[in-house]
Order: sequence, then C-alpha cells, then structure tokens
Amino acid sequence: MKKLIIAVCILSVSLLQAQETAPKYEKEGDLVKVTYFYKDGKVKEQGFFKDKKLTGTWSSFDTNGNKNAIAHYESGKKVGKWFMWKEDGLKEISYKNYSIASVQTWKEETQIAIK
Repeated sequence: MKKLIIAVCILSVSLLQAQETAPKYEKEGDLVKVTYFYKDGKVKEQGFFKDKKLTGTWSSFDTNGNKNAIAHYESGKKVGKWFMWKEDGLKEISYKNYSIASVQTWKEETQIAIK
C-alpha cells in the first residue's frame, strides 16, 4: 500500500509539471523570437531577443487573447512609443534617450451629445 501511495504521488507531480507550457524559441535571422504561454496554452507574451537582450516589438496578451500591451526595445532598453490597454482606456508612454519623455492617457467617452 505504501508503494502505491508513493507511485501515485510521483505520477501526480509528473502530470502537474507536464501541464506547464514551456516558452517557444524560433531563430529568425540574427534574432530569436520567443513566445511565452499561460498555463492553458494561450499566448501571454511574444517578442525578440538579439544577443540575449530584448529587441524590437514585444506584445502582451490577456487570458482571453486580447492584446493589452505593445512595447519596443533596443538592446534591452525601452524606446519609442509603448501602448497599454486598461479597463479605463489607452495609455501611451513615449521613451526618449531610454527614459520616459511623456505619458498620454485616452479614456473612452461614454457621453454623447444629441440634439
């Protein structure tokens, strides 16, 4: 009986670890495209590495598959315009010289003027 319980425990741990979805790496020229996943297999984040540093455009997704962020990197540093979708609207963050230069927030207006 003791051996059966140990076998069941080992099998349970193996099955739990098998449910983890490992990142996917693909070589594209001198870049490595990486895709990270949620436990259910849906895409969580996707982007590129060059020389082991974040580079280019990175996109993040919520658990429903909706894009919730777009980011840009250059040699591991934040650059350009980043966009983040939140429940209360869209946020645009601009980077210049690897620092935040400006932040703009847009909120969806729900009031409509009708005459």
